[in-house]
Amino acid sequence: MRTHSRFGAIVLILVGGVFLLINLGFLPIAELRALLAQWWPLFLIVIGVWMLIRPRRNSQ
Repeated sequence: MRTHSRFGAIVLILVGGVFLLINLGFLPIAELRALLAQWWPLFLIVIGVWMLIRPRRNSQ
């Protein structure tokens, strides 16, 4: 399985899990918005680090 398809699958599972928790009332949406409003730069940092350390293909 390719890495991109694994990454996409993991993202879909996580997003679906968050929406399920919101629908079941375990994760209040107001708290989620406050959390995202404070920690959104962390997502940019994680993506940047991932881009630096991921294996690259040789373009020939």
